Amino acid sequence: MPTTYRAVQAIAPGKLELTEKPVVAPEPGYVRLRVEACGVCHSDAATVEGAFPIAYPRVPGHEAVGVIDALGEGVTGWTLGQRVGVGFLGGACGQCDPCRRGDQVNCRNQEFTGVQRDGGYAEMMVAKANSLMSVPSDMTSVAAAPLLCAGLTTFKALRNSGAQAGDLVAIIGIGGLGHLALQYARHMGFEVAAIARGADKEALARKLGAHHYIDNTAKDPAEALKGLGGAAAILATASAGTAVSETINGLRERGRMIVIGANADPIELAASDLIFGGRTVEGSLTGDPATGDDTLKFSTLAGVEAMIETLPLERAGEAYARMMEGKARFRMVLTMN
Repeated sequence: MPTTYRAVQAIAPGKLELTEKPVVAPEPGYVRLRVEACGVCHSDAATVEGAFPIAYPRVPGHEAVGVIDALGEGVTGWTLGQRVGVGFLGGACGQCDPCRRGDQVNCRNQEFTGVQRDGGYAEMMVAKANSLMSVPSDMTSVAAAPLLCAGLTTFKALRNSGAQAGDLVAIIGIGGLGHLALQYARHMGFEVAAIARGADKEALARKLGAHHYIDNTAKDPAEALKGLGGAAAILATASAGTAVSETINGLRERGRMIVIGANADPIELAASDLIFGGRTVEGSLTGDPATGDDTLKFSTLAGVEAMIETLPLERAGEAYARMMEGKARFRMVLTMN
């Protein structure tokens, strides 16, 4: 058994370094993983750039897949050698008001993976047992990694959107989140409209499952959606501010705008946009571990896959920069072997 492992950690805002860290035993209620793959997510920037109140050094990464190699005291339901995933949510407390009401996602005492605790840009990591997701045996670790955050976030939002099979659902953006959302929406039985900038994205949108493509530089997306009968739900995966404002009236009566793309752009709406037609705008965070299990199972059944580029752990800085510059097509995954 090695006494150290390699990890890439943030040591100051914007600065990553490869280091060796000592192997530690998991505390009660936790497990230790030998990480096989870890996705590089835009949310990692909050750790790397110092947007979260963290103590450096900190290992980022919350799309980690690995094999359990040690169980902390009191851990049940998981076994040595089992392959599992760890997402952004580091494990609910089970005691706060949201937890007692069944809302683990909004646990008030939840740690975030790669923020309060070291994440998956490493050969090993320790994770709370109640945060784990079970990875299907017929899914590779590399394929599973992006589904633990990008996949889970889009799957949960669409499944809880209130739309039914045959309803029109629109996806704004064809990127790290959007390219998965299009696939999930199609396989959930929705009539799918993709909204993005430029005619050059149409072929990819249709390949991923879109029945309709709306170039929002060439036509009013709200009017285009109304021409299709109005959307039961719109999922905003990118540039939420302007995109939401210009698309809200494409919702049908009682339609829901669901925002999952986080940025600082304000969403400007007139009260009449919501009052007439009873439309709503809501945000959706990632999902709980049980929903993560469902995401992975549904993905294997439906053949939903992220478009992935891989790089070895020691090139994590390059992978992170490629993601931040918008050059990844569409998810970067670090491999540990």
